[in-house]
Order: sequence, then structure tokens, then C-alpha cells
Amino acid sequence: MMKSLIFGALTICAIATYVSFSAPAPAVVQNPGDWTVNVTFEHPQQIVLKSGIFGTPKRFWYVIVTLINNTNQDVDFFPKCDLMTDTFQITPAGGNVPPAVFEMIKKRHQSRYPFLESLQTAGNRILQGEDNAKDIAIIWPYFDVRATGFQIFITGLSNETVAVEHPVQTDENSMPVQVYLRKTLALSYNLKGDTRLRSDVGLEYKGKRWVMR
Repeated sequence: MMKSLIFGALTICAIATYVSFSAPAPAVVQNPGDWTVNVTFEHPQQIVLKSGIFGTPKRFWYVIVTLINNTNQDVDFFPKCDLMTDTFQITPAGGNVPPAVFEMIKKRHQSRYPFLESLQTAGNRILQGEDNAKDIAIIWPYFDVRATGFQIFITGLSNETVAVEHPVQTDENSMPVQVYLRKTLALSYNLKGDTRLRSDVGLEYKGKRWVMR
């Protein structure tokens, strides 16, 4: 049993290593027809939703991104936003997030972002120009308290894609399955302090980069 667990763990690590080394980086100069919108962001913040007199307060993390389309064309916007901890817990944005959480965030940032939208209601089109900039709140439920760091992956800011071969999956002809990766913005953070004391956890910004994911 122990040998099987060890072998399984080594297999997973090998696959992860293979993918990380084989996945290409985004193009330095985009190909004709490829586009990427301009993005700025606020660092992640916490917010707490109180659940009635006897309810347990629920904590959430969120980021606010501002998207400006200077690509000389209106573009489609189909985002996918994941938060991945260093304990390998992956949390999609918006899951188990009550609408009241966004309303609290909107009220908190009303002076700076009067037209703030939630990710779920931001629509699937970004029009050209600064006058059509989108301020969007991306929200996640609080994650694994054992985590000491996390990364945020925001996909949908570019139409650049690439196909790579899956390291283990094959089709009916025993050929590697093609996996399509999208240009994705990755933001990295470390958590400072005792993560079990959630209200006291601080952030250390480690940087941003574009990856194919």
C-alpha cells in the first residue's frame, strides 16, 4: 500500500514537472490576429460576511482588475480565474460567493470604482478605448488555512493560444491528446503571519508574469 502511494505521488510530480517544462511561454511579439488587453490590479484584500446573529462569519478574498482594450477592435471576454495555494488547492472564482459579498466590496470601493462590476455580470465583450474600461471584482471563498502562499491565474485577457501534447493521455489511435493552453496572467503572493489567525494574515507580493495555462 505504501509503495503504491509513493509511486502515485512520484507519478504526479513527474507529470507536473513535465508540463511545467514543456509548456511554452507567451510570444514576445504577438502574431497577427492575437491581442491582449491592458490590465492593472489591486492586490488581494479580505472581506467578512456576517451571517445573522448566530451565524458563523464567512471570509473571502478578492482582487479588483481594470481592463482597457487598446487593441483597435472590440474583443470577446470569457474569463477563467483560479486561486491556487501552495498546498495545491485550486479554487475557481465566484463559487459559493453570495451576491451580498460583491455589494459589500462595491460599497467599500465606491469612491474609486463607481462602476465596479462583478466577474459574473461583466459581460462577454470589451469595447475599445479607455472610456469603455472595465473595473471588475474577482472573488474567492477563503482557502486552505495551511497555505503559506498562493497564485492567482486570470485567463481571458488575451486570445493567444497554443497546443501541446498531453504527457500521458492518448486518443483512439494511441497519439498524444492535444491540450490547448491560453495566455494567462499569474500573480504570486506569500502569506505573512499565522494563517490560522485569518484576520491577521498579511501579504507579500512576489510578482506577476504571463504564462500559458
